[in-house]
Amino acid sequence: MKDKSIKKILVVAESIDLEDSSGTKGRVALIKNLHKSGFEVIVYHYTRKEIQLDGIPCHSIKENRKTILFFLSRTERYLRYWFNLKLYKLIEQVLGFSFTLFNDRNSILAALNKIKGFEPDLVLSLSKGTSFRPHHALLKIPKWHSKWMAYIHDPYPFASYPRPYDYVEPGHQKKREFFLNVSEKACFAAYPSELLARWMESYFPPLKGKSVIIPHQIDEEEIDSPELPEYFKKNTFTIVHAGALMNARNPMGLIKAFRKFLKEVPEAAEHSQLLFIGKKSKYTPEFEELKKEIPQFYSSDDYLPFTQVQAIQKNAAVNVILEAKGPISPFLPGKFPHCIQTGKPILLLGPYYSESRRLLGADYPWWSEIDNEEKITQQIGEIYFKWLNNQMFMGCDYSFLREYLSASSLNQLNELIN
Repeated sequence: MKDKSIKKILVVAESIDLEDSSGTKGRVALIKNLHKSGFEVIVYHYTRKEIQLDGIPCHSIKENRKTILFFLSRTERYLRYWFNLKLYKLIEQVLGFSFTLFNDRNSILAALNKIKGFEPDLVLSLSKGTSFRPHHALLKIPKWHSKWMAYIHDPYPFASYPRPYDYVEPGHQKKREFFLNVSEKACFAAYPSELLARWMESYFPPLKGKSVIIPHQIDEEEIDSPELPEYFKKNTFTIVHAGALMNARNPMGLIKAFRKFLKEVPEAAEHSQLLFIGKKSKYTPEFEELKKEIPQFYSSDDYLPFTQVQAIQKNAAVNVILEAKGPISPFLPGKFPHCIQTGKPILLLGPYYSESRRLLGADYPWWSEIDNEEKITQQIGEIYFKWLNNQMFMGCDYSFLREYLSASSLNQLNELIN
């Protein structure tokens, strides 16, 4: 017989594919740590391929391809592809969402309604990007609203983002109405960040009193590290930025500071490098020109497998967290736990008010605004000379954050679940 004291959690996830986004990596680490914390966890996911997590039953939800919504979604897609007819803006302006999202929502809903023999104590919806498909589905299942924890990983809708990201997208009002409905119906609202909780409560008052902070988790599972790529020079002072460069994450302040550091400390040129790991961005053309001027600078053309990125971060001397230039960054970057896990110095480039800076501490020595070249140059130099004098230099004691980002932070859920 199963122990009835063990709390049961149904996780409804948009994806559990580690390779599709940094957000999904964080969600999978959370699922694993829920299991590690002693909860009985079952996962229904819309990855649309079979993926299993060790010791956790995972069920892939199939897309329903025999509906009028599916037909309409594919028709719109083909018209866009073949004739450049961009009807999606008009569709979202009228309906708020795409035909694809509605069909996906219904596919998830149908799968959840077929669950038999599992009565969850908590239903946790996990999404990625801006879709919130599992949240759409759970709005249609009132019997679970009293057990529903809606995980809110980013502000929503886009007009709720802080500058410089904010803009009013097609169907904004209907998107806002959707999220207002989520904020009213969900019993709990979980966030990876305290600043994000406060930020969203200011837009959606029904969220007040429902907030639970569940930071992105460190996954302690040991994995076989792959070989490092050829461009990664071992035993060098390597500064790494891993992840997508959104338009607002301007890396030029860092690159110019690195160039200035090499000029001020010429002996470092032979054993230093700056790496950007991720897909092409609007900065790629500038990168190609900079590579000619700075041979120690390298940018990849595409994403690398997650395990290889982890190996690069682990072997780097410095890991960079680069945030947008703006008044506040309420996000907790998905890479934050990975950087903490390496134990290497983190060069944090972002606003004065940010969740990353709040966690690292107001006195954290290696923080700067992203465009303060003088300060970044100085900080690179400080870390370099510490690295030079001690190859095992750890930078800062992140032990308190390792605990905060670990499975032990999930014990609070026992108190919430009746």
